[in-house]
Amino acid sequence: MRRLAPNFGGLRALVLHQPDESTERLVRQLELLGLSVEVRWAPIVRDEHFDLILVDADQGSDDLLPWMEAQAPVPVIGLLRSEAPGRIAWMLKRGISAMIPKPIQASAVYPALVVATAIHDERQEARTHILQLEERLRMRPIVHEAMKIVARAHGLDQDGAYRHLRDLAMKTRRPIEQVAATIAATGKALPEAI
Repeated sequence: MRRLAPNFGGLRALVLHQPDESTERLVRQLELLGLSVEVRWAPIVRDEHFDLILVDADQGSDDLLPWMEAQAPVPVIGLLRSEAPGRIAWMLKRGISAMIPKPIQASAVYPALVVATAIHDERQEARTHILQLEERLRMRPIVHEAMKIVARAHGLDQDGAYRHLRDLAMKTRRPIEQVAATIAATGKALPEAI
């Protein structure tokens, strides 16, 4: 279950914006929420680490944020005055997951942090899930090979061989793909091969 009221205390925030009255208000509010804040108008260096990034989406350019497309490593919030479709498209392309309209109002900061954090977490979970599915898909030929070995060794049909693999995986508390890889590598369908 997702926390409804995250605590941002102790986190580091980077504000990529020219200093002005609006950014001063933003920094005060972020500090009230317990964040350590750095303000600058220079690109992020790859080895820098921040927990949150807030960026001037009106002036932002691709070199300002070093990641490709929507692969933002941390929650990113756009600071936007313009309604220009190109600026909104740039925000989406750079993985910005929440927005604070300019001029910045203190009451808009916390909700944007919560939304950006939640959306970033969901994106990360989706990426992890996709990688796991891709790995399982890559392992399908190995599972199929192991099923053929098990079927030959035990005189089973395809469904029976799969059930046997699944049972071995459950008994050994290992993924079926791992059990199949062991069987395919050894050529033996016996539990001792696991």
